[in-house]
Amino acid sequence: MDPMARVDCTQGSRVDHQRAPLLEGIVAYQQQGIVPFSTPGHKLGVGVDPRLRQTFGADVFSSDIPLGGGIGDTHFSGEALRQAETLAADAWGADCSFFLLNGSTAGNHAFLLATVRPGDKVIVSRDLHKSLLVALILTGAVPVYLAPRLHPDLNVGLGVTTGDVAQLLTQHPDARLIVLVSPSYCGVASDLNGIVRVAHERGVPVYVDEAWGPHFHFHPALPASAMASGVDGAVTSTHKVLGSLTQAAILNVHEGLIDAARVRTAVGMAQTTSPSVLVLASIDTTRRQMALDGEALLERTIALAENARDRLQQLPGIGVLDRAQLGVDAFDLTKLVIDVDGLGITGFDAEAALRNRFGVGPEMSDLVGVICLITVGDTQSSVDRLVAAFATLSAELFRGSARHATLRSSGQAVAPATLAMTPRDAFFAASRPVPLAAASGQISAELVIPYPPGIPVLAPGEVITDDKIAYLRAGAAHGMYLSGPEDPSLATIRVVDGVTKSPTSRHPVTTSPREAI
Repeated sequence: MDPMARVDCTQGSRVDHQRAPLLEGIVAYQQQGIVPFSTPGHKLGVGVDPRLRQTFGADVFSSDIPLGGGIGDTHFSGEALRQAETLAADAWGADCSFFLLNGSTAGNHAFLLATVRPGDKVIVSRDLHKSLLVALILTGAVPVYLAPRLHPDLNVGLGVTTGDVAQLLTQHPDARLIVLVSPSYCGVASDLNGIVRVAHERGVPVYVDEAWGPHFHFHPALPASAMASGVDGAVTSTHKVLGSLTQAAILNVHEGLIDAARVRTAVGMAQTTSPSVLVLASIDTTRRQMALDGEALLERTIALAENARDRLQQLPGIGVLDRAQLGVDAFDLTKLVIDVDGLGITGFDAEAALRNRFGVGPEMSDLVGVICLITVGDTQSSVDRLVAAFATLSAELFRGSARHATLRSSGQAVAPATLAMTPRDAFFAASRPVPLAAASGQISAELVIPYPPGIPVLAPGEVITDDKIAYLRAGAAHGMYLSGPEDPSLATIRVVDGVTKSPTSRHPVTTSPREAI
């Protein structure tokens, strides 16, 4: 039996957020003093390499017990996971929630597997994460890409508008699902309330990759969460900016247009049958922390982020994005998108200096700058260290002029592209490697994804353009990490063999007619 499938959407008569059923199960197991003859094979840490035990600490291994036969019996009849997921559904405002052990990736795969079939048309934002593109390949769904609007100067995605979605629904009345990314990697949220309204008027469900917004539901100064906006399904990564272990995430669902039982089955298909209780318990305790103290924790976090933003914006040669610059209302106040082109360096250079000279580790870097996350784990001391590092770089490098770089990764990643084949058809088609410099006009047979943030610059089935080649060559020359291509140096790229630009596909695809502004 699949332990991750033992979930239903029934709400108990009493919700007690003081409880943490999975953590309580670990404690109860330890108190029983059981001698295990089961997985994991390290047997409460006895069989672990001594150096690893010393580094991690013995308590980690004494807590690394099985879900079935540890917190519950070997037939998975225990109620701890079901109770924990019921509490999470209440905390995030969902009808039911599913704990995920492979990050939001597992939720994206599961939700699309549960809701679309081969040949179904899906309207999907072009700033989709790699995992959503893989979900399109797995399901055989036909994407109708919608390019988010771009800021004309900053080249930052400004989200998807209600009008854009309404237009595509009119052009594609047979669309079965709308898939959006909100917030974007740079922290911009789309108008989910409006999009849900126009989609539901046509009976079309809306799914949101909310990986970067697990905190939205717990503070009124942050953008409205996906569940509060009425979306039908949303995945959110509790490990990204909250207190869970890496890989921890939640898939939240509203019933009605969605068959929650089928989602439950798909979650079981997309996940391991040997779930880590450590990760599950960290989701459970994060839920408890946010339900009880989330608003207060986030009030402090937002204040720290605003303090950092204000101080950084005063440094010569340093720019930090804010709502006024972008012209948006819904923006993640905890995210610092810091441009350094005014210092005459790339973001890659800045990251190297931050790490090697100042012991400061940003979330990511690109040709323009770096992104730093301010979370519930930050303090005034950590923020002061970040600002001091940038102050030193500013004093050393600012010469009174800026290079005004324009190739921000999110901008090129979401740029409109011609889709000549479905991702599935292109991925499984016969292909051959060609020099990247000679690939213009060819159809990509593979994914090319700067990581982070994990947004594909090229996706299988898309026509390769000169602009994207130029961006990828410049990024690779400056040390950009590229996930997906067979040739990691990107000297060559695989293209569909024997076809150029507009082959006949089994599933013709129409892209959004709107150009980015």
